[in-house]
Amino acid sequence: MPFIPPETIERARQMDLLTYLRTFEPNELVHIGGNHYCTREHDSLKISNGKWYWFSRGFGGYNALDYLVKVKDVPFVEAVERISGVTAYIRPTASRTDKAKKPKVLLLPKASWCATHAYNYLRSRGIDSELIDYCFQTGRIYESLPYHNVVFVGLDRYSKPRYATLRGIGTDFIGEANGSDKRFSFSIPAQNSDSLHLFESAIDLLSFATLVKQNGGNWQRDHLVSLAGVYKPKENLQESSLPLTLTRYLSEYPNIKRITLRLDNDKAGGYMAKALVALLSERYEVSVQPPPCGKDYNDYLCMKLGIPITHRKGKAQER
Repeated sequence: MPFIPPETIERARQMDLLTYLRTFEPNELVHIGGNHYCTREHDSLKISNGKWYWFSRGFGGYNALDYLVKVKDVPFVEAVERISGVTAYIRPTASRTDKAKKPKVLLLPKASWCATHAYNYLRSRGIDSELIDYCFQTGRIYESLPYHNVVFVGLDRYSKPRYATLRGIGTDFIGEANGSDKRFSFSIPAQNSDSLHLFESAIDLLSFATLVKQNGGNWQRDHLVSLAGVYKPKENLQESSLPLTLTRYLSEYPNIKRITLRLDNDKAGGYMAKALVALLSERYEVSVQPPPCGKDYNDYLCMKLGIPITHRKGKAQER
């Protein structure tokens, strides 16, 4: 039978119906007023405050997964695939050969013809205008419609989009585009460098590059790579594995010899750094350099510039 890891199913359960419809089926969503919505197909199916209820049938739920299974009659595994972008696979057995996973299809949000909101947002976080222009021109960042989120795109070596994370402007919304391949997170490769700097987020990566430029350095000299989501090593560090994006990147750039871990200045960041040092130190020269102050490199940049630090409460629905 098709198999999907339990953590993927749990992640799919966390997406509420309003966020799902706004992201993947915006034409199906009808705004009634305030925080109340219904679907175009079923006007008796009401959505409000993170819940939904189909009044004509007498049942409801809390998330998009319940909606797809109970209302749209989508098979459970297919519903999880739609929400998470992770393709189910057949577990190998002694009598069967391994079956290749179906390639993921990245569903990028529609791009806005004007990126003023995204540009102003990045400038408000202290990011240098030259870096922003570079990312716009190379397709690494754009502004989406209809919610004007900033979209950070991960490209492969042929500049093909393979991953995208969405960050709300003026909201706490953070999400991934459906079909994102975590092996290809947001990065800025270097031409001829044997050094790589690793960050937890695209904003931290761009903040560090801005700091390098402010200090008179060449921000394109070394490889800059961000992690796709939170890397969670196991309690037994020897049983942990490298993040998918780092594994892929190091295989594509075998000349890399030095890796600098510029992770968050908190307990989780410290443990991640400890795990990565244990996994990488036999083959690479590894150093740990969290920001001198602040939680992350964007905090540090904002402190140096004297501008407000952006604090997020966590993931929120797209709006």
